[in-house]
Amino acid sequence: MPQIPSRRGLLFGGAAVGATALLASCTSNEPKNSKPAVSDRPAADDKPGKPVTIGFAGPQADHGWLNAINENAKSRAEKYSDVTLEITEGSNDTAAQIGQIETLINKKVDVLVILPADGKALTQVGLKAMRAGIPVVNLDRIFNSPQAYRCWIGGDNYGMGFNAGQYIGEKLKGKQNAKVVELAGLDNLELTKQRTQGFDDALKNYPNITKVARQAAEFTVESGQSKMAQLLQAQKHIDALWNHDDDQGVGALRAIEQAGRDEFLMVGGAGALSAFEQIKQDKGVLKATVLYPPTMAASAIDLARALGQGKGVSGMAEFEIPASITLFSAVVDKTNVDQYMPTGFR
Repeated sequence: MPQIPSRRGLLFGGAAVGATALLASCTSNEPKNSKPAVSDRPAADDKPGKPVTIGFAGPQADHGWLNAINENAKSRAEKYSDVTLEITEGSNDTAAQIGQIETLINKKVDVLVILPADGKALTQVGLKAMRAGIPVVNLDRIFNSPQAYRCWIGGDNYGMGFNAGQYIGEKLKGKQNAKVVELAGLDNLELTKQRTQGFDDALKNYPNITKVARQAAEFTVESGQSKMAQLLQAQKHIDALWNHDDDQGVGALRAIEQAGRDEFLMVGGAGALSAFEQIKQDKGVLKATVLYPPTMAASAIDLARALGQGKGVSGMAEFEIPASITLFSAVVDKTNVDQYMPTGFR
């Protein structure tokens, strides 16, 4: 799962150089050969211009969100007749990914889009590219130095947690002594800490609500099921659950069904198609999910093309693209799920 910078970037929920405003999900509950949904909105400013070769390097697509990242990048590049995409074979081995990026540098691509397997470990190769005169669009997991990229674009993990907490707070604001629990992701990831911090900060605005328990899972179905079972066994009554990831949420829902519990509402995280479908049906505990959009990869391609052609961001007065763009974590519930349904992927 992606990591987020500690400093908050420019909040830019719209499109960068016509980048998609559609948001999509972050997990996969279907076989890996299922093609994830990608933005079908036309790329803005698509009048052919100066040819641009974009090098794209990301980690191994061993998770639905990362697979969707790759598909969004490829799909966006195909919309431009003036863009050639040089895409590497994804790798979670930092040395291998560094080697792939160095190959792209040696090929003298015009712009690089990099989603590093490890932002800290790949900072030096980002600096190398920038010093070679190749602007870098740093996608989601951030490098340690702002000198290693021209523009960062990514999701808002703190915002995910905050929006989830606010949604739950509004739903429970008339209930005295309300109890909520949290099913987090991997605790060794900074993104998990930020999601929890956002959630806790939002709940401070609702003194009638107490978070009575938290369990960290592993972003997998199996861990979601086992950790949720533990939460339910320890808490005989709860009013709400926030689950960080819809993939582990599949397991959590299994544990909830097995326990025969339905006295609470559940908010997920990411926006998997299966979550959208359950929210639309409105027959179970899952009432909403907070998005983390892999369409950011399409936006990264737009930004890279703009950098290669010396353009700014459509709709903004400045001649240059921003240094940092943070996408908005929208809450999807039954009132707007139809709008987001096409953006879900399997």
